[in-house]
Amino acid sequence: MNRIALSCCLLVACSVPARAENFGAPPPELSRKLDRLVRAYPDFLASHDDKWLMLKDSRRFAISDGRTDKSFDALIEHADIDDMFYRDYPAGAAPAPPAKDFDPGRARFEPLFNAMYGDCEHGEVAPKLRSIAWLPKHHGGHVEITTVNGVDKALEAVVRELDELPSGFMRYLVPSSGTYNCRKVAGSTVRSVHAWGAAIDINSAASDYWLWSASGKGEPVWRNRIPVQIVRIFEKHGFIWGGAWYHYDTMHFEYRPELLP
Repeated sequence: MNRIALSCCLLVACSVPARAENFGAPPPELSRKLDRLVRAYPDFLASHDDKWLMLKDSRRFAISDGRTDKSFDALIEHADIDDMFYRDYPAGAAPAPPAKDFDPGRARFEPLFNAMYGDCEHGEVAPKLRSIAWLPKHHGGHVEITTVNGVDKALEAVVRELDELPSGFMRYLVPSSGTYNCRKVAGSTVRSVHAWGAAIDINSAASDYWLWSASGKGEPVWRNRIPVQIVRIFEKHGFIWGGAWYHYDTMHFEYRPELLP
């Protein structure tokens, strides 16, 4: 299939779902996605109804803040829970230039992630990290990843499969470019998933990032060198890929099983 056809497929498959308005009942499609969210994090999430996401510790978060007129920047900077599903992540789709502002997974409701992984600025994330071997057959060293939600086990499963790839793939993977880092997303006020210890960047020297390559108008010019085989292994174990974003980050993988089939 040529690139134009692939792009069309991506646009059709990832249409915008209806959003809940003023705390009304979520549409069936959103309700199914909230079901998937609860299933993805069974240690922390209990259930949801038409207004609230219920945690097992008796806390609850509103599904919607009632705003239906958010700009893209506002959606990223001030996401509520239903904003997290504003685009469908294109699992299994061939890599292709995404539509404008197609960034599935970049809208994150921070209070939920803090409730699960802890607040790194208060020292709550680091004690939950675990050091695991990164591609030991290829002398990749070690990385630190959170044990919350079994992210460490999911990454170990990724490592086992990546370690069996032909040696030509290792230039994209070794060395890794970091996991835990208590920081914001570059140029943003929101936290990176690295701040919760639930993301990994593979070799930056063989990767591309939207801020490194922009047109004269400041728009991202999509580039990717990461083989799709690597992406598929990460997706299989619950990680989404930053190369699927309009504001792309092809070295970046974060644990977001609620966005995957």
